[in-house]
Amino acid sequence: MTDNPHHLKTPSGKPRARSFSITFDGTPGPFNAITDVPGVSVGYSTLIEGDGPLVVGKGPVRTGVTAILPRPRDKLATPVFAGIFSQNGNGELTGSHIVEETGAFNFPITITNTHSCGVSRDGTLRWMHQVLPAALDSAWGLPVAAETYDGFLNDINGHHLTFDDVASALDGATDAAIEEGSVGGGTGMITFGFKAGSGTASRVVKWQDNSYTVGAFVQSNFGKRRNFTIRGERVGLDLTEPAIREGTPRAEKGSIIAIIATDAPFLPHQMKRLARRVPIGVAMTGGFGYHSSGDIFLAFSTANPGAALAPSGHIANADFIPDTDIDPFFDAVIQGVEEATLNALVANDDMTGRDGNFVPALPKSWLRNRFG
Repeated sequence: MTDNPHHLKTPSGKPRARSFSITFDGTPGPFNAITDVPGVSVGYSTLIEGDGPLVVGKGPVRTGVTAILPRPRDKLATPVFAGIFSQNGNGELTGSHIVEETGAFNFPITITNTHSCGVSRDGTLRWMHQVLPAALDSAWGLPVAAETYDGFLNDINGHHLTFDDVASALDGATDAAIEEGSVGGGTGMITFGFKAGSGTASRVVKWQDNSYTVGAFVQSNFGKRRNFTIRGERVGLDLTEPAIREGTPRAEKGSIIAIIATDAPFLPHQMKRLARRVPIGVAMTGGFGYHSSGDIFLAFSTANPGAALAPSGHIANADFIPDTDIDPFFDAVIQGVEEATLNALVANDDMTGRDGNFVPALPKSWLRNRFG
């Protein structure tokens, strides 16, 4: 049990998984969040409005956007080495082709609902041209934007996310402790039949005389209740209640987007190797990559900025930890994704959305009785 208040509660006071004496492997950073990675910040715009029957274009609205800045604002044009892995491609993450081609990307990452992915991508370009115009005045940009489906609770076809909402999330990004649960792009998301959404965690990895941080952020929206697992205990079979209540039939649609950040020096192929370990962390909670789930994962390193900006005609030099020493970083990814997913579930409340569709929160009394 940790005595760090950031490990137990979100800034608004919502409980995190560790507040119920759930124990995890590895050593978390000060915030136990992706923002423990130096230079990385996260912002949200959360849109919750209206109740009752669905009226497309009017609501009810249960959505938002999450912004992850991989570098400080004035350094966002500097690429980060990166790798992508799609466990199941029933989803979208823009910019994936250039990451595969060059092993890098620049500009912020946004995560939102399936039908607002284009708005968040284009909004990022508009924002970048305002805050760092030199990055686009004589160049082009291919920002990363990702999505998961929130149409059970949200008027997804009403297209309520605006460019201003995207700018607000980007402007509000913080490098401190961040909220979890029904915030940002995670506002309308569901996991294992419980209210879920945004979650984060981090791990400190010691290598030689250095300490590095691996941070994980998930937008969690996947899984069948019967498979739900907490720290190796398959608890979902005993949790038939509280159940989702459907005013309109619920189709099986779900996904998980995970972003892994680290300050450890790795090359692009190594970042792809880290991204490939995300599904193991997801599986530890009971996620098995079913057909309708878009399971898409991006990992990036903030190290080696000079190599990423190497000018033409010069040899570029980059530091990197050898592949033979990468295993502790695999551990950190798996541990961080598992805890981030559980945090997205724990830091949450019941939610009613369109047509009276109801999604319960994971019961806190049950957690307390089961884990202490």
